[in-house]
Amino acid sequence: MRLSHFRSHRRAELVFDGRPVAIHGPNGAGKTNLIEAVSLLSPGRGLRRASADDLVRRPEALGWKVQAEIDVAGVLHEVETWAEPAGSRQVRIDGKVTSQVALGRIARILWLIPAMDRLWIEGADGRRRFLDRAVLSFDPGHAEAVLDYEKAMRERNRLLKDMVRDGHWYAALEAQMARAGAAIDAGRKDTIAALMAAQAGAETAFPAAALSLSHPDGPLPETEDALREALALGRNRDLAAGRALVGPHRSDLEAIWQAKGVSARDCSTGEQKALLISLILANARALAAEGPPILLLDEVAAHLDAGRRAALYDEICLLGAQAFMTGTGAELFADLGDRAAVLEVREEAGVSGVTAVPAS
Repeated sequence: MRLSHFRSHRRAELVFDGRPVAIHGPNGAGKTNLIEAVSLLSPGRGLRRASADDLVRRPEALGWKVQAEIDVAGVLHEVETWAEPAGSRQVRIDGKVTSQVALGRIARILWLIPAMDRLWIEGADGRRRFLDRAVLSFDPGHAEAVLDYEKAMRERNRLLKDMVRDGHWYAALEAQMARAGAAIDAGRKDTIAALMAAQAGAETAFPAAALSLSHPDGPLPETEDALREALALGRNRDLAAGRALVGPHRSDLEAIWQAKGVSARDCSTGEQKALLISLILANARALAAEGPPILLLDEVAAHLDAGRRAALYDEICLLGAQAFMTGTGAELFADLGDRAAVLEVREEAGVSGVTAVPAS
């Protein structure tokens, strides 16, 4: 992987051998910037949901580029993503400019970052994004369904705010919302089933979660026809609210710690972290039949005791996943031994540097 003027990294070239990668260094050195670059090898705005302009190195502001060679079952792909100053993000795969959605067909990337530690106690929007990232790992086409749904919903919401009452203006948009919305809902439910099956079939030190989808107005209509009808019947209520009140954009992911019967939102901070890690590992297990995904685990040791930390490393190694983990000190990764490659990141005069640490 090569970086150019990306965040705090002016230039970096890194070679990996397939082992998990432990990245350590002081706060602010640029560790998370490295794994954020990896996250941009998948569709979307990366693990920090940053705009293209936010990723550029300052003060130069010359634009940025991430290049990588990705080996997928023995087939090598050359991937580039970049943005010019004040420009949008671009993608090239094997020499051909393409859409971000195509990245999902090359690499399946899962991540866990500290901002997600509050997933269970904050708004439903973050939980939907978390679930949709999992769906995307199974079905890259899910991103297109989400984009189609959101585009149609924005247009319909504009009509609602303008108090347009003529049903002919709504019909085509509601048909698009229903078609994409039914696909989104089905993809989410299939993914929940796959995650729960992967949890049930594993011996792990991490807790299993019972997962389900909820909706403020009761069960969401499951079929395209039923969702289209619900949108049409709800126009008057939506006119009063100025927005759509039914649809997968209002669904929420619910989680119960199975062994305790306790909702995730009522668990301790450490228990919530353990549940999140459990779901990431379940996602990775469910994907493993087609080849293990890439895992990005930022400050993963936080809130984990030594036993669970060692168990996590064992599970990652058993999966055979190319995992990138960050932490402030090398001692956090001692249980990995020579099963992992180690990188040290330092920052001097505003520039991050990366050094490979030889095996002891």
